[in-house]
Amino acid sequence: MGNLIKAELRKTLTTKSWWGLLIPAVVFSFGFAFGWGNVVNEFGDYLGSSDARTLTSILGLDPDALPVGLLAMAHGINIGTIFPMIFGVFALAGEYGKKTISTTFLTAPNRGAALTAKMVTYIGWGVLYGVVNVLFASLGTVLTVDGARMPDTGQFIGVLGAGVLATTLATLFGIGVGAMWRSVTGSVITLMIYMLIVENILIIVAYASLDLDWLGGVLPNGAANGIVGAIGAEAFGAAGVTLPGLDAQLQWSLQFAAGAPGAFSWWASALIFGGWTLAFFGTGWFVNQRRDIT
Repeated sequence: MGNLIKAELRKTLTTKSWWGLLIPAVVFSFGFAFGWGNVVNEFGDYLGSSDARTLTSILGLDPDALPVGLLAMAHGINIGTIFPMIFGVFALAGEYGKKTISTTFLTAPNRGAALTAKMVTYIGWGVLYGVVNVLFASLGTVLTVDGARMPDTGQFIGVLGAGVLATTLATLFGIGVGAMWRSVTGSVITLMIYMLIVENILIIVAYASLDLDWLGGVLPNGAANGIVGAIGAEAFGAAGVTLPGLDAQLQWSLQFAAGAPGAFSWWASALIFGGWTLAFFGTGWFVNQRRDIT
């Protein structure tokens, strides 16, 4: 198994995809955190003065001490998570495209061993992407949000752990999509359209027209975003245990501001997205155990 993992690591290091996707992940995580940090730093103006007063009254906090930095960090990390997901697509779909999958399967003791080596290797890449995403999202937030409005040490550690978990699961999710599709182009286009456009439209329409404020918490992208975003929402009593006096519209607005509309809590989001990941990765695993590679 050790040799198989080394082989998988060499495959990724000798291609441009790992750093070619890490660069935009850095740019987007920093850029979105920087931009959103400018917005949420003036929290009273962003939510409206009456909402701000209601919220600070419920929380018992000074308006200048609200940890709005969590909202900016969550947005940056969540947008950056799409890139390790795309990177995961290359794990199997890339090998089918380059016609190297036969060699990979035939030089391993069995397909299960080859797929396990890929899983372990890409978990490591997911952790790397997670750490980098959190660091650059944090940098973008620090440059725009007042110090008193930044998360405390415990909250930052929570965001770091949640960010790493989200990108690791996203990488495995991408592997599953690519394993089922076998086409890098088809998988990436489908993921981008669904994750960034289709699901967001569904969530907004469902909330505005059908009053389904929870839909985003159960769909794949919404659940993935909720792993980190719900930590920001929870800091304002808008996820997990809802504070008395916080109306539903303000709650959903705070979840939206954290990039996780409909999120229940960070751990519930992790379980839900973990279920989606298991379904896609498991299906991809099963299909590739039986697929003809000639």
